[in-house]
Amino acid sequence: MPRTQRNDNFIDKTFTVMADIILKILPANQKAKEAFVYYRDGMSAQADGEYAEALDNYYEALKLEEDPNDRSYILYNIGIIHASNGDQEKALEYYNQSVDLNPRMPSALNNIAVIYHYQGEKAREEGREEEAEALYDKAAEYWKQAIRLAPNNYIEAQNWLKVTGRSEMDVFF
Repeated sequence: MPRTQRNDNFIDKTFTVMADIILKILPANQKAKEAFVYYRDGMSAQADGEYAEALDNYYEALKLEEDPNDRSYILYNIGIIHASNGDQEKALEYYNQSVDLNPRMPSALNNIAVIYHYQGEKAREEGREEEAEALYDKAAEYWKQAIRLAPNNYIEAQNWLKVTGRSEMDVFF
């Protein structure tokens, strides 16, 4: 039974009914509709913390989805799961694939920056100052891109950029 048929709460059931109606009237081919069902089930599993099930659904969606923008969101969600599981390198791989398909995705750019910043912190703790600075610079570049796309978001990143002297702008928003 598909995950979306197992939802217990009213909001999930309502969303599922609405999504099913939209799928029926959406002028999309069958393959795209199937991809959406897998994506929707992946999001539901991910929200429930069922990461293995979510990944299975996302991988199936990737096999079917052809639209680059839609693929970027699938890849982004796969990246989130890998980051949640502590696999930063794999998360970076998927976030970068997502940005390659959709360079206007500030959340993916932010997540890439967060990982580089974290890696910079670890390098600094281990006394690898040059490596830390290089990682911080990478984080700064990704945060600047994210902030340009969503100037009212990422306030902590904006402050960090200012405090560390990595900001060329006085005000982002």
